[in-house]
Amino acid sequence: MKFKAAIDIMPKKELLDPQGKTVVNNMKNLDLQGVADVRIGKHIVMTLDAANEEEANTKVETACKKLLANLIIEDYEYTLSNC
Repeated sequence: MKFKAAIDIMPKKELLDPQGKTVVNNMKNLDLQGVADVRIGKHIVMTLDAANEEEANTKVETACKKLLANLIIEDYEYTLSNC
């Protein structure tokens, strides 16, 4: 079966996000008022083959933990769907 994983990787909430702060600080230059916080992360879409949903989840978890996310400074979450 083919599955599609939509993965969001974000900096941990307790850590400063310098990219996000830069964006917030520059919003006023675009006359965009009232933006209190911006957090910048990564969105990854992965298509994979697996025998079942459990195997697909295992593959996505392994990819996130070992390659895609730096677990010291980032959190991740994903949704899995059939293709």
